Amino acid sequence: MTDEEIRHRVSAVKSIQGMTVNERLYATDLMAVFDKSKTTDKELARRILLFLKVDTFSIDKILN
Repeated sequence: MTDEEIRHRVSAVKSIQGMTVNERLYATDLMAVFDKSKTTDKELARRILLFLKVDTFSIDKILN
C-alpha cells in the first residue's frame, strides 16, 4: 500500500481526532492492512499510524 493510498483513505474520514486508534483503523478500512503489516512490515504500520495522527509515544507502544 502506498502513502498516497493511505492518505486518500484517511482524508475521506472527518473528525478522526476524536476516535480511538482502532476506530480510526476501522473507519479508514485500514485494519486488515495494519494488522498484517505489524508482523511483516513495521515501517508500513508506523506510517499508517502517523497518517492517522497517532502520537509517537503511542506508536512505539503499539508496535513493540
